[in-house]
Amino acid sequence: MAKPLSILFCASEIFPFAKTGGLADVAYGLPLALRDLGHDIRVMLPKYGPISERRNRIHEINRLKDLPIPVGELTEPATVKSSSIVNPRTKVQAYMTTNHRYFDSKWGVYSDPETGQDYEDNDERFIFFSRTVIETCMLLGWFPDVVHCNDWHTGLIPVYMREMFPEQFADTKIVFTIHNIANQGDFDLDATFPKAGFDEGVRERVSHNGRFNFLKAGLSYADHITTVSPSYAREILENGELTDGLNEVLAARKDVFSPVLNGIDTTVWNPEKDKSIARKYTADSIDKKEANKEKVLESFGLNFKADRPVIAMISRLVPHKGLSLIQDAAGKLLEHDLQLLVLGEGDQDIQEFLESLQKDHPDKVGVKIGFDDNLAHLIEAGADMFLMPSLFEPCGLNQMYSFAYGTVPVVRATGGLKDTVREEDGEAGPGNGFVFDDYTAEAMLAAVARALEAYGDKSRWNTIVAQGMSEDHSWNKAAGEYEDIYRGLFEA
Repeated sequence: MAKPLSILFCASEIFPFAKTGGLADVAYGLPLALRDLGHDIRVMLPKYGPISERRNRIHEINRLKDLPIPVGELTEPATVKSSSIVNPRTKVQAYMTTNHRYFDSKWGVYSDPETGQDYEDNDERFIFFSRTVIETCMLLGWFPDVVHCNDWHTGLIPVYMREMFPEQFADTKIVFTIHNIANQGDFDLDATFPKAGFDEGVRERVSHNGRFNFLKAGLSYADHITTVSPSYAREILENGELTDGLNEVLAARKDVFSPVLNGIDTTVWNPEKDKSIARKYTADSIDKKEANKEKVLESFGLNFKADRPVIAMISRLVPHKGLSLIQDAAGKLLEHDLQLLVLGEGDQDIQEFLESLQKDHPDKVGVKIGFDDNLAHLIEAGADMFLMPSLFEPCGLNQMYSFAYGTVPVVRATGGLKDTVREEDGEAGPGNGFVFDDYTAEAMLAAVARALEAYGDKSRWNTIVAQGMSEDHSWNKAAGEYEDIYRGLFEA
């Protein structure tokens, strides 16, 4: 049997401590799955203001108090504390960077919740975090076999490892995962470069289009690069507009670039055991799902009617998530006998549009602005269909949550949505959802119409539901693929 690996998994957000999107769920589920395979894996993230030390059982580590961390000419103290992420099977140690200036005093992860504006010092915040990752390893005397970095917020960790501490990390391999290439950590080069503390020879490898670019830094220094679905891998290799030209950097490293389709934690997202839903059920007792439909409609202030379909969205309310299509198509969509539930937050104009839609159609539309994890579970359990009309979607997790809960996804064919959702066509295997290609309101409405037609045929609908629920979208496969990538780095 191969020797277990030591792995440090670094991310800006990890469920249940901090979550703005799918990255937090990945950074929770994948490390736990790798721990199940026997590896010594630990995670590290910043501790933001809202994170309760008492509720999350966060405690100090004597060796990691008041570490002086330079950010340009400034030196700020970091105290790295310890907690853990857990599921019913296992747990993984979590290191958490605390600092008043950069994290404890900030109530948002990347932006001010009151204004919606990104923090002006985000470059300093993630320079600071990256340097605490290095200092933590140094002070613990723990130089893991693999450091696995995720998205731009961790893009400087590989640079520090290779440029400033090459001897200490000589035997450590670096994996870097792109979750969303649209967010690159792009800052003024002359202002940010001195803060990072690099020698002048590093400048070209951390800059792109005349700007300091955290993501390019990670791509330039990683030993292996991954992204979260096969279709998204193709899209970001080929599309210069989608990547702001970073596809050329990826193309130059395509020999060490591979996709690994995300999974979901089926101990958390499981209608048979879910404590957040009104009534538990399985594929063999799918009729019990109706109790959740009744409950979720009640929570949105809508009346329940058994044979009226409920379509749900849980999303950041931004145009590229398909909200622009919803704005264009809402009138025609609501001509159907259906109810629409939306949970999320984002652009102010989209929020106001949805609230206006709810006001105009109080019997058909339910909207809740914000994010509520318990309600998200109840929505998945109570909805009949889940709508994801994204312009681009690196992987998407909600369509996989939907499969687990017997909720049928209606999606646009992009990224991981294209890789996981199939419409009945006789070639790709049994249908588990409904798919449209063109990013237009008309194409989306046509897909919804096909789903509604199928919903009216009980036998056909139950077959589609059963197919989705029968599929394995757990982390098991992805964890095995990552294990192969890690081990392959030591065989090269």
